[in-house]
Amino acid sequence: MLRYVTTNAGKVREARDYLSDGSVSQLDFDYTEIQSPDLEPIAARGAREAYRHAGEPVLVDDAGLFIDGLDGFPGPYSSYAEETLGIERVGALAREVDPSPRDAPGTRTQSDETAEPARAAFRCVLAYCDGDPFDASPDPIDRGDRAEAAAAGHEDGADPTDYPVKLFEGVVRGRIVEPRGEGGFGYDPIFEHDGTTFAEMTAEEKNAVSHRGRALGKFAEWYATR
Repeated sequence: MLRYVTTNAGKVREARDYLSDGSVSQLDFDYTEIQSPDLEPIAARGAREAYRHAGEPVLVDDAGLFIDGLDGFPGPYSSYAEETLGIERVGALAREVDPSPRDAPGTRTQSDETAEPARAAFRCVLAYCDGDPFDASPDPIDRGDRAEAAAAGHEDGADPTDYPVKLFEGVVRGRIVEPRGEGGFGYDPIFEHDGTTFAEMTAEEKNAVSHRGRALGKFAEWYATR
């Protein structure tokens, strides 16, 4: 049984679309979320800790909205930015600092400024850990040193920083627009992909192109060989 570590039942349903329906169950476990400018070490550390807690294969994800004109902000801090600033303020800032390339500096009108999109990407990293050895990827982010762990006094050498973890990334490019749509959650109303915001898509349409769906597709292909 694969345990998907999340409080969001929708993520588990999405995972079941890519894996055997009965092979995935939800695990509500509050793992330590370290501070990092990158998703990979956050997800990898969480997967190791969740495996030690559950004692069976686990899957942890971390995701964020990366805005080009803001040097990737909010990225791993997307949830915090949503809670403190709100998606409309984040969207307005993104459109202000990253104007459309069709407009040369100094030639934009006021109406152009209100309509300008900002380039961005949703990214998701899935981290898998089952306690057994395999080729972790990439080193050294998600693979610890067993000798070092043992030297630090861990009797079984199984420090949470020690277990190999396999990472799978999914990315979807788009642009930041004025909020549209009633569906989805989080930044979905301001993220447009191929002319439609995630909040305007059905769950099936979003899952077919989403960053998490793309990461799950890669994971499912690899997991079938485990």
